[in-house]
Amino acid sequence: MGMIGAGTLLECLDDARVERVLAVVRKPTGVRHAKLEEALHHDFYDYSSLQGRWPGFDACLFCLGVTSVGMAEAPYRRITSDLTLAVARSMVAVNPGMVFCYVSGKSTDSTARGRVMWARVKGETENALLALPFKAAYMFRPGYIQPLRGVRSSTAWYQAVYDTVGLLYPVLRRLMPGAVTNTATLGRALVRVAAAGDPERILEGRDINRVGDPA
Repeated sequence: MGMIGAGTLLECLDDARVERVLAVVRKPTGVRHAKLEEALHHDFYDYSSLQGRWPGFDACLFCLGVTSVGMAEAPYRRITSDLTLAVARSMVAVNPGMVFCYVSGKSTDSTARGRVMWARVKGETENALLALPFKAAYMFRPGYIQPLRGVRSSTAWYQAVYDTVGLLYPVLRRLMPGAVTNTATLGRALVRVAAAGDPERILEGRDINRVGDPA
């Protein structure tokens, strides 16, 4: 489970409105909790073995993603767009009453026609998700995300950056409230929007902090 997924899982387990969580993962999370069930799954383009489970859930908080650094468009599109839409289409086919929350990224290109490859692919993915007949779909566009609550990146040099920037995080958050958030705030925002909705279908950094910061 990635950094954003791990942070979101903690917030799900802490929120009284969340009765149970099904974590679809490649390997065990190592987390033990009465609310949590893990589904070990290895083909993230085929959900036929899990499709019968989707009607039992009200929302999907989709946190899987990959950096575009060093990637050509075709493999990036396969992971970012094809994989995301595979699970979304599997879910909406049997549970259109579900809310789908997708973690995208700051500066995503909603026109899907720009020159920046990753932003264009993310924009295409967002547009496709918004067009699916879910009860509701929300796109979350965080900028910099500081890991909190013991959450760590599995990429060593990423974590080294987080360890360094973490010393300045409170200052950065005050100076750039629309560009900086943390895993706890993002996780709470995902849960709260899934449960109660939001006027914005695309939540930028300030929206994420508005919804997800402690009351």
